[in-house]
Amino acid sequence: MTQADSAVGPTVVQRWRSARWVILALVVIAAVGALGTYLTAPRPGGRMDPESTSSEGARALVSLLRDQGVDVIIAEDTAEVERDARPDTLIVVAETFYSIDDDRLRRLEAVPGDRLLVAPVARTREKLAPEIQLAADASFGGEPDCELREATRAGEVQLGLSDTYEAAGEVPVTRCYEGAVVRYSQRARTVTVVGTADFMTNSGLLEQGNAALAMNLAGSRSRVIWYAPQRVEGESGRVATVFDLIPDHVTWIFWQLCLVVALLAFWKGRRVGPLVAEELPVVVRASETVEGRGRLYQSRRARDRAADALRTATLQRLLPRLGLGPNAAPPAVSEAIAQRSGHDPATVGHTLFGPPPATDADLVNLARELDNIERQVAQS
Repeated sequence: MTQADSAVGPTVVQRWRSARWVILALVVIAAVGALGTYLTAPRPGGRMDPESTSSEGARALVSLLRDQGVDVIIAEDTAEVERDARPDTLIVVAETFYSIDDDRLRRLEAVPGDRLLVAPVARTREKLAPEIQLAADASFGGEPDCELREATRAGEVQLGLSDTYEAAGEVPVTRCYEGAVVRYSQRARTVTVVGTADFMTNSGLLEQGNAALAMNLAGSRSRVIWYAPQRVEGESGRVATVFDLIPDHVTWIFWQLCLVVALLAFWKGRRVGPLVAEELPVVVRASETVEGRGRLYQSRRARDRAADALRTATLQRLLPRLGLGPNAAPPAVSEAIAQRSGHDPATVGHTLFGPPPATDADLVNLARELDNIERQVAQS
C-alpha cells in the first residue's frame, strides 16, 4: 500500500475508533429508553392488587407505606401468609373476585398478628371478625365521630357507598364514620374492618382525607402482610404470551441475523478520512457566473431579487468609502451620498432603497444609476 492509499483509505483500527462512540451512544440510548418504558409502563391487575397501577389497584398505597418505612410483604397465597406472620404483624385481607374457601379462612384465623379486613363478605367476616355483624344502614364517609386515633387524625373522608357494622356480642366495638370503620380487640389481637375498598385504591386516595385514613389503618404496624388473592390458589399465575408460542430455534436465528447485520454495517461503514487537496476540473470565469445568475433571474422574471442583489452589492462597496457602518439608516446613507455626489437625497434614496423595478428596462436603468452613483462617490 502506498502512502497516498493509506492517507485516503482508513484502516480497520481507524474505523473502529470512529464507530465505537457511535455504537456506545446507541447502546446507552436504547438502554435508557428500555428502562424508561419499563418503569412508566402501566401495570394492569385486579381489585386491591398491590402491583397494579389501574384505578382499582393498590400500588399507590403500598408505595406510600414503604416510603414511610413500613415493611410491606406481598403474599400470593395462604401459605406465604402463614410463613411470614408474626405477633407484631398486621395482616391486610382484601376481598377480591377470587373467593377464599373455608379451609383457607381457618388457616388465616389461626395465624398470629392483627387483622385489617377490607370489604369482607359474610363468610370472611364470620370467620375472621365474629364479634361484629352487618348493620342496616350504609355510609358515605364524612366526619369520624369516634375516638379511634387513626380516624381522628384523618378527619373527614369520602368513602363512597360503604357497608356499616355493629357489635354482634358483648365485646366493645369502636364505630367510626357511622360504622363504615369498626375495631375491637380480643385475645391480644386487634381486628379492624372497613366496609369498602374504594378509599384505598389508586383512584380513591385522591379524595379528601382518604389517603390519610388508608395509611393510618394499613400502617398501624411496622410490618404488614398484604393478602389480596388475584387468582385461584393452586393455579399458575403466569399468563402465556406470544413469545411462548415461538419455537426455541427461531430465537437463535433472530440473534444470528442481528449479528450478521451488525457485521455487515461495520464492514460497509466508511470513516471520513483526512482532507485531500484536488484541483478543480473546470475553472469558471466570474463574468460567466454573473451572466448565468442573471439569466436565471430573467427566466423567472425575478426583477425584485436582481434589484436587491445589485443594491446590496453597491451598498457594501459604498459604505466603507462613506465611513458608515453596515447598520446605517437609509436616510443617513442617502444624505452622505448626496453630499459626495451632488445629487438630490430623495433621488439617491429612491435609487438605493426604492421599490423593485416593474420592467426589464427599469432594471437596466436601475443598474446604470447605481453604477453612476458608485463612480461619482469614488471620484469625489
